[in-house]
Amino acid sequence: MDETPGPSRSARLILASASPRRLALLQQVGIDPDALLASDIDETPRKSETPRELARRLAREKLAAAGAAARRRDDMREAFLVAADTVVAVGRRVLPKAELPGEAADCLRLLSGRQHRVYTAVCLLTPQDVRRERVVETRVRFKRLSSRDIEAYLASDEWRGKAGGYAIQGLAGAFVVKLVGSYSAVVGLPLYETVSLLDGEGFPVRSAWGGPA
Repeated sequence: MDETPGPSRSARLILASASPRRLALLQQVGIDPDALLASDIDETPRKSETPRELARRLAREKLAAAGAAARRRDDMREAFLVAADTVVAVGRRVLPKAELPGEAADCLRLLSGRQHRVYTAVCLLTPQDVRRERVVETRVRFKRLSSRDIEAYLASDEWRGKAGGYAIQGLAGAFVVKLVGSYSAVVGLPLYETVSLLDGEGFPVRSAWGGPA
């Protein structure tokens, strides 16, 4: 477990992810997790599972795995936990988290000139083991990508490990013609919904803002 000092407060927070993007998003709104606790789960979609259902299930499973590990530690037993998962889909077809250039190229060709949907589920576990969750749907339209666009993007290596074969916060931002929904959800964590869940359960989300928590 990689521990990171959080702001001065009594409540503790664990981000159930090793994603630097999700960490950066939380830090953007003044929330610095006390620890990062990633979990290794099987992300294979189930038969007839919709993209929305897949995102929700994977976020729940990440939360459950991290929660079980955290509750075995005295210093993390009373912590809040946040987990998230992002799924990119065209219709009911779930696009992979591309690991090979061919996978990324196939994703980009499919996304070229059309709209796709990004589903990001965020789950919160409170110190009292109350679970709250939200699933955010964002519609994204790409421009028509030329072969030069695709070849150049593949050379950047930004696509590696990214759902749908692209990272909107990087060079692929130049491909986006239209976005309806939450930009931060496409990056990996819907900030409005995450902060709302934490605030609603009593976590001091404003403690690092310079005013009352």
